[in-house]
Parts: sequence; C-alpha cells; structure tokens
Amino acid sequence: MSPGLLDPRTKLALVLATSLTVMAPGGHRFVPAALAAGVVLAATERAWRRMIILPVAALALAGAAYLLPPLAPYPAVGAIGVAAAYFLRFAAVGGVAAHLIASTRPAELTAALRAVRVPRVVTVPTAVMLRFVPVITAEAAAVHDAMRLRGIGGWTGLVRHPVRSIERFTVPVIAASLRVGEDLAAAALLRGLGSRRRPTSMRPPRFGPADLLGLIMVAAAAAATLLWTGRP
Repeated sequence: MSPGLLDPRTKLALVLATSLTVMAPGGHRFVPAALAAGVVLAATERAWRRMIILPVAALALAGAAYLLPPLAPYPAVGAIGVAAAYFLRFAAVGGVAAHLIASTRPAELTAALRAVRVPRVVTVPTAVMLRFVPVITAEAAAVHDAMRLRGIGGWTGLVRHPVRSIERFTVPVIAASLRVGEDLAAAALLRGLGSRRRPTSMRPPRFGPADLLGLIMVAAAAAATLLWTGRP
C-alpha cells in the first residue's frame, strides 16, 4: 500500500484520538488497540523495522510494568514499574504519531490544515515541527557517531563519566536544534506559509475509502474514552 493512503487530516485525527484515549484515566485498557493500530499503519507504509520494534518494545515495557514488581516487591522496582507503565502509553501513541511523521510531507500537512480553516499561527509551527523531528534525529545520530569516532561515546564512557558523556551529547544536539529550528522556520516563511493569501496546492487533500475506516476508528476511540471516563 502507498504511504499516502490516508488523508493528513485523518492521520491527525488518529493521533489526537489515540492520545486522548490512551492518556485518559484507565487508558491502559486501550493500549493494545493503539499498538495494533500503530503496527497496521506501519504495514501500510512498509516500515518493517517499526513493525518489529514497536511490539517488542511494548512487550518489554509491559513486562517491566506488570510482571517485574510482583516478582521483586521493592520500592525501587515499583518506581521502575510505574515509569514503564507510562512509557508504554507513550509508545502506543508514538507508533501512530510515527506514521504521521514518516508518511506526510509538510506541504501535504499544511494543505490539509488550510482545508479545515486552521489559523496560520498553528499551521506554520506544525509544518516546521513535522520536518524538525527527522532532521534533529539525524543530527543526534551524527553527534553520536562523532563521539564514537573520538572514543568518548558508548556505554563504557557513560558508565565511567555519566555527567560528562551526557554533556558532550546534549550540548551539540541543543545547538543543532536551535540552528535547525531557525533554518526550517525561515524556509517555511520563504515558501509562503505565512502569507495572507491562500496558496494553491498541487495535490489538494481528498478523503477516500481508507479515510472512512480511519474516521470510524477515531469515533470508536472517542466513544470508548467518553464511556470509560464517565463511569462512576
């Protein structure tokens, strides 16, 4: 299937519905459904690596959250279990959000946001952030590779000098983030995203049969959240 199978508006609705459902009180009950949605969306864009990593990471976090504390009833283990339970929810939402980031171009997203009359103050930052995530991920990988070439990276350096290793990684990444954010914002403005006139899109967004299925999933997730949070 094509990565552009879903309309960007449907993808945004899926991300918002998954976030509200999973992060709501009692949202851990909907984590398996959100994870399944993330795996299915990864399959539509043939992201086989994500299809494997997402369930494996979810199983590891679920084991640390629900199986480890009963086996070792210690306060530190309990804290690890609580943190793992929250990270499991973030992983469920991240699987759906990763599909939006990987399969949607900034131009497609801005055209979809303009189609639903979203203000420019929201459209421009959203388009910048969509491009920002993969770029800063590549910058972080480049910093990590540079540290390894200089012999100051890896688990050995982190164990011996944790504060120094974190500093050597975070400072270049933060500097790169500031530079990339400014460059992307300038590029977005040069492309006319901040213009008062409504630009013409070469590929206007259109809903298809797959979007109907996606919207049904959104409605089901929203209904499940409302029913669950409304329980006494």
